[in-house]
Amino acid sequence: MSDESRTEQTPGTPAGPQPEPIRFFGTSWVDHTDRYGLRRVGVAVGSLGAAVAGCLVLRFAYQGLEIADVGSFVNMLVVIMFAICSAIAFRRTWEGFGKRHDPQSVASMRSLMMIGFIGSLLAYFFRSLKEAPGEKLHREEYRTAREQYEKRNSRRAGNPSKRKRRK
Repeated sequence: MSDESRTEQTPGTPAGPQPEPIRFFGTSWVDHTDRYGLRRVGVAVGSLGAAVAGCLVLRFAYQGLEIADVGSFVNMLVVIMFAICSAIAFRRTWEGFGKRHDPQSVASMRSLMMIGFIGSLLAYFFRSLKEAPGEKLHREEYRTAREQYEKRNSRRAGNPSKRKRRK
């Protein structure tokens, strides 16, 4: 395989870095095409509906604890645990829309985020009212990558092997 075949672009694809797709939006977040507004509404309604369904499931679990007669102290601990985990999950998810978390902290917080899933769903809902969740972060990264690509390509003077040599 020659160097020329590796650098060729497929037709219709611009040279340089490509935008990273966002879940449920693909790359439509770049120029807000392909029913972007409708997708945002769908994501907002879906995440709010999932949060409501999660609250109903937690209510059934709480009623199960009441039927089991485990005591008011345990009931209070369960409610407080879910409230704290949901608040932490909301904050962490909200911050994740603006900056990337390191993989090690994501792995260490996975169980807490699963317990506080309602907070994550609510963060997703509120962010989708403004933009696609994570769009701001992806837009900044994409813009930076495009600027760096343009700088690198503007400094190039063409193929160096075709230059005339001075004598």
